[in-house]
Amino acid sequence: MNLVSSVSICARFSIVASLIGLVVSSSVVLGAESDTSKSVRSFLENNCYDCHQGDSADASLDLEKLSFDLGQADNLQRWVRIYDRVRDGEMPPKDYDAPDPQEKNEFLSAAYQGLTHFQIAVYNKYGRVRGRRLTRKQIEHSLQDLLGIDIPLLQYLPEEMKTDGFTTVASGQGMSHFQLQAHLETVDVALDEALRRALSPEDNYQRDFDAEGVARTNPKRRCREPEMRQGKAVIWSSGLIYYGRIPATTAREDGWFDFEVTVSGLKLPKTGGVWSTVRTGPCVSSAPLLTSVTTFEAMEKPKTVKFRTWLPKGHMLEIRPGDGSLKKGRFAGGQVGAGEGEPQNLPGIAFDRITMKQVHLNGDDNRIRELLFGDLKVEPEKDKRKPWKVISKNPKADAERLLVRFASRAFRRPVTSDEIRPYLNEVNAALDSKAEFVDALRLGYRALLCSPRFLYFVEEPGKLDHYEVATRLSYFLTGSCPDEQLMQLAAAGKLHDPIILKQQARRLLEGENGDRFIHDFAAQWIELDQIDFTDPDPRLYREFDPIVEQAMLDETETYLQTMLKENMHVSKLIESDFTFLNSRLARYYHVDGIDGDTLRKVNVKPDSHRGGLLTQGSILKVTANGSNTSPVVRGVWVSERLLGVEVPPPPSNVPAVEPDIRGAKTIREQLAKHRSQGECAACHSKIDPPGFALENFDPAGQWRDNYPQVSGRNVKKGLPIDASYDLPSGKRFRDVAGFQKIVTEYPHRLAANLARHLLIYGTGAGIDFVDRAQIEEIANKSAADQFGFRSIIEEVVVSDLFLIK
Repeated sequence: MNLVSSVSICARFSIVASLIGLVVSSSVVLGAESDTSKSVRSFLENNCYDCHQGDSADASLDLEKLSFDLGQADNLQRWVRIYDRVRDGEMPPKDYDAPDPQEKNEFLSAAYQGLTHFQIAVYNKYGRVRGRRLTRKQIEHSLQDLLGIDIPLLQYLPEEMKTDGFTTVASGQGMSHFQLQAHLETVDVALDEALRRALSPEDNYQRDFDAEGVARTNPKRRCREPEMRQGKAVIWSSGLIYYGRIPATTAREDGWFDFEVTVSGLKLPKTGGVWSTVRTGPCVSSAPLLTSVTTFEAMEKPKTVKFRTWLPKGHMLEIRPGDGSLKKGRFAGGQVGAGEGEPQNLPGIAFDRITMKQVHLNGDDNRIRELLFGDLKVEPEKDKRKPWKVISKNPKADAERLLVRFASRAFRRPVTSDEIRPYLNEVNAALDSKAEFVDALRLGYRALLCSPRFLYFVEEPGKLDHYEVATRLSYFLTGSCPDEQLMQLAAAGKLHDPIILKQQARRLLEGENGDRFIHDFAAQWIELDQIDFTDPDPRLYREFDPIVEQAMLDETETYLQTMLKENMHVSKLIESDFTFLNSRLARYYHVDGIDGDTLRKVNVKPDSHRGGLLTQGSILKVTANGSNTSPVVRGVWVSERLLGVEVPPPPSNVPAVEPDIRGAKTIREQLAKHRSQGECAACHSKIDPPGFALENFDPAGQWRDNYPQVSGRNVKKGLPIDASYDLPSGKRFRDVAGFQKIVTEYPHRLAANLARHLLIYGTGAGIDFVDRAQIEEIANKSAADQFGFRSIIEEVVVSDLFLIK
């Protein structure tokens, strides 16, 4: 198979994807209005037409013209919204006469039946999920596991759009020719790496640098490398970019490396040790971006800091003091001469030794040889410059056996030779043309990895079969293809058993797998992947720095990992008496008595204003824009992400509220105008309470009692913050602690919300009206196990919603 034939397979793939798109876009159209529809219309005429009729209808919703055809664009969501507002007593508004209770119940019953019957019919014909493919991260994990490699692949795949908060949702996924080409390139990179390692000696690169090996090679040259001082290689606190780069650590080739850095602090600040950052990059002006690796606190006594990082060829370490609160040195001309930092009385770090060793994360080269060539022998050539040779006495038979085995793993179900006959024909044609066995086999593997059966979830409407369950469960919890144990259970027909499904879910969430699940899920669910989207204004939030940001991320991920491992009550998302801190984050939160750079569980007191996911710095930062806070933005975020309250988009004719940074008006006073408008009041009664509860936290996650007042370059204490509010239930809170107490009285709602987000992430479909009852059932079942975080996941994977297409 040549490039043209490979592309032709991808072209056929594109046609299949297009057909899937046509099926998905088809709509089911209802017939003429029934007696039930007439009763619904009668209720609306009697109670809603005064406000929602004609060109001047409130919120541009003309109920008289609204069709009962649920297949028309947006009609389904309009009717769901009407149902919800009538059910919740928001429609008609409270200042109108209340509808007759019997008439209201008849309306709700009729609307419920109409909506559910319509969606069940759609599910039966098409399934809940249509045309879902692997995400870029799932492609990366799958290729790594199928081929036994460990190189990062995300850089070759285009960014993806989120729908309902997740990239896994089928309705938001596309497949353009650009994406197909990127996928083909990614497959080529992955196969090249697998074959390189399978057909060459093991990678072996180790270095051990003492202080002189770490320091600049010419002590008289002004540069940005460490200088020698009293037998150690030293870097002082400074704002110079790349100051702290260590050319000795430059990678000869791409690879993962384990580092051990023995380092101590110099001229320690009163706050403790010298907090420092480790980053990687070319460290030259033509390539200014650096990648963060880790942080540590250097103390007076030398310590060894261990970390693992990916280093592309030509990249090196940059290690330097990174605490934004440290005094920084001034150096002329953008370079540092030996001895210039000492007189400035600066904090610094001193290196005794650095060791680096190349490692592989996903098994050794023998594992790759077994995955690619099975039991065929691989022997070195006499000419060491040539790749090793695979010994095959019957190339066509061996190729067929290996391709069938590989296809079964790539397609995630047993495959026969007949099913992949077109691929086998291409490989046989290459062999007939005197291609080398490895080259012909590579063409086959490449074509299989371009197949829609690899890239898409191939499912039929109705209940998933055992292999489909194995695939969905594995990608949900591990982000990769099913392992051998799951495939064996699927072959035995055991993955419809709820007990076995729960056992497998628990197994897949053990150890590092569980940590990866939390990392991947939380990145989208609570938008931890957006924490770098803004930088807090340094004039207003001087204590914030990259070390604090990394500690915030680590705090939240460690907290969620602990909730998963210990199956903690879902209310801990909102309120708890503990968190995870190191000395830098504790200082930032103004929590005393915490030493060291390792995160540890800390019991927090009420006056710390910490406890629960809701009050963690990462959450407070991603819900602000870096300069100011908005109760509306935070309120919508908390409502949708944590509380399970769906918030519709604002009316198009209502402008957004911008905080008054001059300090003349509080945001509460500005929002009062919004709440006075009828079309805004109902939503703001739900949005504003959680938003105002968090107003005491600034955009960088610190506690404050007053708004800042900005005048030119001057910033002073402004108007006091009032975080009190009334909930729609009528309950009132004074501050965030009061809000937390009220919210945690309703754990069922928190459990249902978590289940909702897990199902969207795990199935690739949004939650429809007809799904709501099953979400409630999942929450009810988790109550038997105290609404445990892991128990909710286990109830999700045995639910009907998870086990149907």
